[in-house]
Amino acid sequence: MRVVLADDSLLLREGLARLLEDAGMDVVAQAADAEDLLRKVGAHKPDVAIVDVRMPPTHTDEGLRAAVQIRERFSNTGVLVLSQYIEESYAMELLSDNAEGVGYLLKDRVADLDRFVDAVKRVGEGGSALDPEVVSRLLGRRRREDPLAEISPREREVLALMAEGRSNHAIASELVVTERAVEKHVTSIFSKLDLPPTPDDHRRVLAVLTYLKA
Repeated sequence: MRVVLADDSLLLREGLARLLEDAGMDVVAQAADAEDLLRKVGAHKPDVAIVDVRMPPTHTDEGLRAAVQIRERFSNTGVLVLSQYIEESYAMELLSDNAEGVGYLLKDRVADLDRFVDAVKRVGEGGSALDPEVVSRLLGRRRREDPLAEISPREREVLALMAEGRSNHAIASELVVTERAVEKHVTSIFSKLDLPPTPDDHRRVLAVLTYLKA
């Protein structure tokens, strides 16, 4: 498997290169900044590019931007991003299309050589390798951003019928439940969507709008 390494730390680059070569991989090039990384990926067409998120000159998101470009321009090259911290927005951007040939690991994981080498291989073969902490954080982010995340399957059915303009009586007939059961589901939906009763708003309409937007 052919690898291009990118990190502004010479010591880390050389250490990773030695680890990967000892594992039987071919480190065909190294880069210290994003611009050089893109040049070398274009020249060598590696199986996988290992990229630090923060690189010169600003040490913010140059590596991430380069990783996204590699995914767009070199579809046969997997991208394994290494980061010192969990950066949710960066991870979401990298995974926005799909997770094939993508990895996102914390640098601390490099200490577990077997897991790190396995992650590089999986990404190079078109699979994915996501740090468990990153997955946990992204799932939490999704729950925070998705207004329907806490809605149960039955409540979602009720909400879908509400969106069709059905009354509680009609929903009860459709789902073969009591009207009282529907009322409980509707009350629960209002609570989970944070729609308290007010004299100025129609909660049923607001709930439907939230459902349609989601």
